[in-house]
Amino acid sequence: MYIQNTLHRKLPSTQALVCFEAAARHESYTRAAQELALTQGAVSRQIAALEEFVGVVLFRRTRHGVALTDSGRDYARQVARRLDGLELDTLNAMARQHSGHSLALAAVATFATRWLIPRLPALAQRHPQITVNIETRTRPFLFSDDGFDAALYAGTPEQVQNWPGTSAVLLMSEEVLPVCSAALLQGRGALTPAQVAELPLLQQSTRPDAWRLWFEAMGVQAAHWQSGPRYELFSMSATAAAHGLGVALVPRMLVAQDLARGDLVLACDRALRGSRGYYLVSPERRDPPAALALFRDWLMECAETDAG
Repeated sequence: MYIQNTLHRKLPSTQALVCFEAAARHESYTRAAQELALTQGAVSRQIAALEEFVGVVLFRRTRHGVALTDSGRDYARQVARRLDGLELDTLNAMARQHSGHSLALAAVATFATRWLIPRLPALAQRHPQITVNIETRTRPFLFSDDGFDAALYAGTPEQVQNWPGTSAVLLMSEEVLPVCSAALLQGRGALTPAQVAELPLLQQSTRPDAWRLWFEAMGVQAAHWQSGPRYELFSMSATAAAHGLGVALVPRMLVAQDLARGDLVLACDRALRGSRGYYLVSPERRDPPAALALFRDWLMECAETDAG
């Protein structure tokens, strides 16, 4: 049942791990068997063999069935993560069979949701052979470990330059501005920066100094710039602002559609352009996917169009 390869890896069978992961998730051999279209006895035998292989008791018997031991719970978390990764790697390998027309793209979440994805139908019209698969990443990573073809990254020039083994092109610089719901302004037009300081300020947990920098650039001393509810993503801040919870300081390109629809309005029409920008980052390699150059050219066209 267990195979050691020529490199002497001490690995149990995939079947045993799949049975264990399902049984751990349900804490039930019966439900695991139903999910995997096996008999309960088959699942039980696989887990018993796995326990013998690792030398650890993974489940204990209870009056109602089975429950994970502490060791079993720790092992289950690791096994589930590895199986998810193995499945993703397999799907990516399958998707690459059509002459390199599939791209695995890492992207910051709000930029992907609010800017990139609405434009992908235009990419499909121009290059119908290209498939773009997107996962969220917010920090630099090793392309050799994660298997991405490219990344859409928000950061400073220094951060991009210090990303080893990569090259990058700047798509657009970031310009942030304060937005809110029309109701929050109570019929007033755009406010002065000093008036903005009197409203509830929505905080971005990934940019804790954003409001301080904006008020400093506007020449305003705001005593309570750091107070207010915190949100992790710009999409959360924008949604909270649209529902009247306060003023959000967000990149202009991420809320362009919200402003056009009237879901958001400018609390103040004075924007701040900092050192951050949005980049397409790709690993330096001899054999980039055939679709990457086409995707890069199309992406830069979109960015130039937005820049006007």
